Amino acid sequence: MKKKKDILFLCQYFYPEYVSSATLPFDTALALSKAGFTVGAISGYPKEYNQIDEIPMKGTYENIEIKRLKYIQLKRTNFIGRLINYFSFTFIVALRFWELRKYKTIIVYSNPPVLPLIAALANKFFDTKVIFVSYDVYPEMAYITNTISKDSAISKMMKIANKSIFKHVDKVVALSNEMKAYLLKHRSALSDHQIEVIPNWYEDKGLSDVEESSKNKLFHPLKKDGNLIVSYFGNLGICQDLDTIVDTIRHLKDNRKVQFIFAGHGNKMGVLKTIVEEENLNNVSVFDFLHGQDFQDALNISDCFIVSLVDGLTGLAVPSKTYSYMMAGKPVIAIIGNESDIAKDLTENNAGYSMEVGESSKVVGAINELLEDKVKLSYMGENCRKVFLEKYTKDHCTQQYVKMMRKTLEG
Repeated sequence: MKKKKDILFLCQYFYPEYVSSATLPFDTALALSKAGFTVGAISGYPKEYNQIDEIPMKGTYENIEIKRLKYIQLKRTNFIGRLINYFSFTFIVALRFWELRKYKTIIVYSNPPVLPLIAALANKFFDTKVIFVSYDVYPEMAYITNTISKDSAISKMMKIANKSIFKHVDKVVALSNEMKAYLLKHRSALSDHQIEVIPNWYEDKGLSDVEESSKNKLFHPLKKDGNLIVSYFGNLGICQDLDTIVDTIRHLKDNRKVQFIFAGHGNKMGVLKTIVEEENLNNVSVFDFLHGQDFQDALNISDCFIVSLVDGLTGLAVPSKTYSYMMAGKPVIAIIGNESDIAKDLTENNAGYSMEVGESSKVVGAINELLEDKVKLSYMGENCRKVFLEKYTKDHCTQQYVKMMRKTLEG
């Protein structure tokens, strides 16, 4: 047998897809490749989040050997569709199980939740090291979002899967300190030294000319002197709190100086569109998923941003869109648990606001404060960017993976 390659990325989404669940693994793979590791990837064949017409089933890009697998891809807006996608992709990967023996280490992600079982089996049969990246904590997250019940067959299967997975991992990457604390408390197989806290990130695009971005035809009517543009970008799905945001919009619907922009995907984006139309909320603009220059322009013309999680998800998920907001140098209003790393970053550095789910009056107060106090708006934005540059740039975070992998492979 040929000498084993260093690292295989096992994930549903990868290059050239543009959602964060594809770009983050690719950024990591690229950093590891540049650090001298031999890197490969097995991923799903791009469909929904892709702009390239013809993509080869396998090939090499930036010294990363990529093998793409076709699987059933139904609409992700409903639970059954997502479930079929998850199991279909995992099944197709399982058929290629023998290929996993070619690698010393597998980096596998928590989405889809059943996929890490394949990596655990590779550890058992091929003695392959496993790095488990915990983007979300299952099945608890599914309970809180009412996706599955605790007594369901899927729940029982996930619990059994977790016991097997965490017995066969060398390292677990948690996205925040509160997620690490949760895993240590609720996953008895894990010890403190096994869990590395490495947050997600965003590429530093720098600060752009707002006036130039406001010329974008999508946003030109919205950017006016004296206006405050409050934006929400990315996924608006089962994990995100929409009720507090909508209640905030209703309170401010008669204030023409406050405009809300939403852009992205997720099942609650459709709910939002219906509410906006039925209640004639003229201060809200809803766009499809933005990427490339349109997304950069949207970041630039925004004055502040909103990020949210449903009640009870602190420690189970981290809204990584926050880092693109911080990069843009604008204040962030976080409807999220006060004990989260993001909430602490904002409040301890005077870079934004943190409130709990349901506290729409506090969100209204924060928006009105930023509308009236432009000095505070600017000051908080500068602080937000400082936090980003210190903790959440792509280079800073991916180098933590490089350091971890050197120790793992040397060990």
